[in-house]
Amino acid sequence: MERCGWVGADPLYEAYHDTDWGVPEWDSRALWEKLILDGFQAGLSWITILKKRENFRAAFEGFEPEVIAGWGEAEVTRLLADPGIVRHRGKIEATIGNARAYLEITDFSAWCWDYVDGAPLQMRPASLAEVPAETPLSRQMSKDLKKAGFKFCGPTIVYAWMQAVGMVNDHVTGCHRCDPVAAMGAR
Repeated sequence: MERCGWVGADPLYEAYHDTDWGVPEWDSRALWEKLILDGFQAGLSWITILKKRENFRAAFEGFEPEVIAGWGEAEVTRLLADPGIVRHRGKIEATIGNARAYLEITDFSAWCWDYVDGAPLQMRPASLAEVPAETPLSRQMSKDLKKAGFKFCGPTIVYAWMQAVGMVNDHVTGCHRCDPVAAMGAR
């Protein structure tokens, strides 16, 4: 079975690729969680975050923005002591601020999906070499997220997130998930 070349042979990566990556996500809270995790990934490999994903969910109380928005220094200190997550003060504080920014947007899912007119962009790259790190669209979305108060959402992070949540289908054409994920884009 052929997969996108970034997967390698790690069973956790294979499972993520085969069941999660590129699948269109419409739930606002889930979109926000994935954006936060992509922000934590900045400067690290995705497998590091993937291995800690359940720890992140526990430490951040299920990524409930309504809860996290009320956090302060006590929660930052608690999280900085948690070896199960990436302990980076700036990213932790950004998550709290991002929860507050999220709550200011009436419908985060609609806000995000409007950038792609409500349907995943089907890129159909022939190889990983054809997959960009960022695009004009991810640059615009990054700029707009920052304007809305979000942090750790540069254009590369935003593009990786758009791929992960299925706003962009960048499964290579030979990958066994390319066509099934494309079919999921029809609502």
